[in-house]
Amino acid sequence: QVQLVESGGGSVQAGGSSRLSCVVSGSTYSTYSMGWFRQAPGEERVGVASIDNFGATNYADSVVGRFTISRDNAKNTLHLQMNSLEPEDTAMYYCAAQEGKVDGLGLKTYEYKYWGQGTQVTVSS
Repeated sequence: QVQLVESGGGSVQAGGSSRLSCVVSGSTYSTYSMGWFRQAPGEERVGVASIDNFGATNYADSVVGRFTISRDNAKNTLHLQMNSLEPEDTAMYYCAAQEGKVDGLGLKTYEYKYWGQGTQVTVSS
């Protein structure tokens, strides 16, 4: 059973930064494609950033130039560095994992099998 545990959420002022982490259980983390998603109240869960098992990354247009996804395979950890945060970034953030390389950009929920419980990020103006 693969387990994902997010951390690092909290409250931050607009223009500030925050770093999310996701620790993945199991010994085959390096073979997974990973993604960060977010869901605001009353809205669908949408992809923010992805990184495949070869290290290729993709980003939603709304976060390009502000967010950076990275992975540390030695520590089974995924990160999301978020800079220049805006109130519109307020949401529950989830990490997701899928064995192997996903077929698409890794920004769709159906591309992932395993999900974390989420961590809240609140950006105040």
